[in-house]
Amino acid sequence: MGKIKMPNTYVLVAALIVLCAVATWFVPGGQYVTAEDGSVTYESVDAVPQTWQVFSAVYHGFVKQAGIIVFILVVGGAFWLLNATGAVSAGISRFITAVGRRDGWVLAALTVLFSLGGAVFGMSEETIPFVGIVVPLVVSMGYDALMGMLVVYVAANIGFSAAFLNPFTVGIAQEMAGLPLFSGMGYRFCCWALLTALTVGAVLLYAKRSKKTPARETATAETAAPLTRRQVWILIVLGLTVAALVWGVTRHQWYLPEITALFLAMGIVCGLIAGFPAGRIVDELLAGAKDILSAALVVGVASGIIVILQDGHIIDSILHAMQEGLDGTGPLASLGAMYGIQAVINFLIPSATAKAAITIPIMAPFSDMVGVARQAMVLAFQFGDGFTNMLTPTSGVLMASLAMARIPYGRWLRWIWKAVLVLLAVGFVLLAFAPWK
Repeated sequence: MGKIKMPNTYVLVAALIVLCAVATWFVPGGQYVTAEDGSVTYESVDAVPQTWQVFSAVYHGFVKQAGIIVFILVVGGAFWLLNATGAVSAGISRFITAVGRRDGWVLAALTVLFSLGGAVFGMSEETIPFVGIVVPLVVSMGYDALMGMLVVYVAANIGFSAAFLNPFTVGIAQEMAGLPLFSGMGYRFCCWALLTALTVGAVLLYAKRSKKTPARETATAETAAPLTRRQVWILIVLGLTVAALVWGVTRHQWYLPEITALFLAMGIVCGLIAGFPAGRIVDELLAGAKDILSAALVVGVASGIIVILQDGHIIDSILHAMQEGLDGTGPLASLGAMYGIQAVINFLIPSATAKAAITIPIMAPFSDMVGVARQAMVLAFQFGDGFTNMLTPTSGVLMASLAMARIPYGRWLRWIWKAVLVLLAVGFVLLAFAPWK
């Protein structure tokens, strides 16, 4: 029996848009309303069945995700231009000969670093350019592009899921739940350490299984060609760009506009250092944007799923039905149900901030009624929000990262779904042994 072939990414996303449109004909409409005192109530409204809107949803999806689409195209062009200088390839050759057989330590260190970024300042969109940097590195070390996604995107998501200082998940959720800001940090840190250790173990296991002999492995530091002065300066500019990215995100709340401008400037400066004329710099930028265009467009198309659910007025009614299913359950079962609901909702609302605004005001008082500590409820929100980020095609960050790594969504789904199930199971165990009563 042959292997089941995953459909083209566009076909898969289009099927989900049509499925959501069909649901608007059968699912009752509803919406959450926030009163002046901050309380959130649910009320029924008429659903708006979607038909030809499956086509206009694509347009609105592009509008909704225009920022991240532009970001992908610009960063893709900038990295294409950077690669055209030859500095990155030469630098990687020197790095591989210097690392030798210690590449396992490099992979482990990168994993911990990106996980820490997710745990401390909510590293999410910021991982996209790092995927473009790390994937060529690990490929040159003898691994595949999936390894680059594992040590950057997956690691950052693990940190995001078990964050102890992330203001976008822990901070917002605790504030809405009436808890002291960043309280309960001790257990959250233990969860982060355990999950990060498991991720490091997975990285090293995958490294052992997938390592191939890279073409540069037979080179030595003595025989490898030395870097030219231009290449050294280009690599210095790349390093300064990464440092500026971390500084801007952590200290000045940079987001897509600033990060896009930073990498566009990096590409142009590197082109000038390489001695490229203005015409070639533009040509290389356009070539990079063209190369990544098809994958970048998936982000806009996938956003049409959310547009259909919102315009059909059924997204809130789906959430309400899930929350009603918690009635009559015990504390542990209720906590597990909250966890499951947050995980499912993530396919409908990938934004952690938006999800917290909708669910926490309802989950908080309900957790009091069923005997679940609010701290545990917030942790269930974190785990449910973070783990399934690695699966949902409605996540612009996931689709953009896959675009940078040149990995089709179908291949990614086949590779990651079992790991996500394991993470969900581990998350439930950590919730069951949470110290808050």
